[in-house]
Amino acid sequence: MFIYLLLPQLVFCNSSVVQHSDSPLGILAHVTNMSVDWVGYGYAALIATGGVVGYAKAGSVPSLAAGLLFGGLAGFGAYQISNDPNNVWVSLATSGALTGVMGKRFYGSRKFMPAGLMAGVSLLMVGKLSLALLQKPQES
Repeated sequence: MFIYLLLPQLVFCNSSVVQHSDSPLGILAHVTNMSVDWVGYGYAALIATGGVVGYAKAGSVPSLAAGLLFGGLAGFGAYQISNDPNNVWVSLATSGALTGVMGKRFYGSRKFMPAGLMAGVSLLMVGKLSLALLQKPQES
């Protein structure tokens, strides 16, 4: 379900329509190449999928709710980064919160699945976003 909501945005968010009178049908679709945060969208899909799998395997409603909530926030953050590469704050807060929560769960249980995997992937995402934030000069 999540991917069906996300797919049209991925397809159409980077397109702009330019009117040309000499083109057939009167329009020429011109697609611009903005940077799409594919890693961020993949991370969001992983989070949401983890929540759905947790619900399917164990019947855990909190896992489903948390997976969909944090997956939606990560997807929104990836959308913001796709529109403005300097706007990393939602993604950074989401991945930072998941790093802390899932890292604590992994430390307590020592089970790699799912807490260790999510903590590791979230920590990598925090690193990616931190590097992107440090490499880009801020405009004032």
